[in-house]
Amino acid sequence: MTSKTTPEAPLPVRTVLQMVGGWIGKLGTVWVEGQITDLSARGGTVFLTLRDPVANVSARVTAPRGVYEAAMPRPADGARVVVHVKPDFWVNRGSFAFTALEIRPVGVGELLARLERLRQLLAAEGLFGAERKRRLPFLPGTVGLICGRDSAAERDVLENARRRWPAVRFKVEEVAVQGPYAVGEVTEALGRLDADSGVDVIVIARGGGSLEDLLPFSDETLVRAVAACRTPVVSAIGHEQDSPLLDLVADVRASTPTDAAKKVVPDVGEQLSLVRQLRDRGRRVVSGWLDREMSWLAAVRSRPSLADPVRELERHAEQADALRERARRALSGSLDRAGDDLGHVRARLVALSPAATLERGYAIVQRPTGEVVRRAEEVAPGDELTVRLPDDRLTVRAEP
Repeated sequence: MTSKTTPEAPLPVRTVLQMVGGWIGKLGTVWVEGQITDLSARGGTVFLTLRDPVANVSARVTAPRGVYEAAMPRPADGARVVVHVKPDFWVNRGSFAFTALEIRPVGVGELLARLERLRQLLAAEGLFGAERKRRLPFLPGTVGLICGRDSAAERDVLENARRRWPAVRFKVEEVAVQGPYAVGEVTEALGRLDADSGVDVIVIARGGGSLEDLLPFSDETLVRAVAACRTPVVSAIGHEQDSPLLDLVADVRASTPTDAAKKVVPDVGEQLSLVRQLRDRGRRVVSGWLDREMSWLAAVRSRPSLADPVRELERHAEQADALRERARRALSGSLDRAGDDLGHVRARLVALSPAATLERGYAIVQRPTGEVVRRAEEVAPGDELTVRLPDDRLTVRAEP
């Protein structure tokens, strides 16, 4: 338990360091995993630094030579190992270190098994699903490139991309692409490029290497960072046979950095050829359409109504004259027949008319009311009668 201290009653340095050593001693022995760097041997002791495979964290380890030489195969700089250690705090120097009790190299088989378990976990979460992958822009304004410092992968991407499209612009982030700092630096560079609204596509490129060299590109932290990007990501790690988990989560996988350059920018020569082909195709389509329309127009113009429009008008005028003459004859015939019928009717009316009868010497006897007297017994003596003659009439009175 920590003693209470005040400015007036401080603890000596030795006391504080002894307390720290006591707390660390309570941890006991633990198994830790890391990557060996700064390996050296002096006398019967081997000194090394054990770095965290992801974070920028390391610790010094001292191992008896017998413990180091018992590890088979014997680990070297850059090797991934699992070490059974006892934490030690050196009170006199105020320094912390691990003392190695056993060292076990992490073999390729074990690494592959770990990667397979991680792959299955991430696949179950849907990070590798085809539905979440985005299409690359046809012609990106700026390409973000994450690569090693002065690396062949950088040259391959830049040279091939500019050879295909000379106007392409790059924003290059040079980072560590292997070793304990790789995951952190690549992830940070990815975040910076993804936050830049001018970057349309991001390429993560690295040349080939061993499984251990490419391990950072199968790290869960980096894979999840790529999955969370809003900008399409192209993975160009190693060669065709290499397949880190980054290839599975990226929107597009390129077999090599050169292949990545071909995928992110179009080839200006191919595009110009395509434009020429499309222009020729358009010209043929328009030319064919014009030829068909000209043929149709020529056929229309060859019709009599358009070839000699005056003749067609004359033909219609002749038809109109013929119809008018026919109508005149028909009307004249109808009038003649109607005149004859009228004459016949008139003659019959004249023949049957009372006036005609009167002309022949007859007279019509009528009462003042206009009633015609047909028999003598219908007239009484003294009745006043009217006698109608052809030209005039007489008034008479009947006598007995």
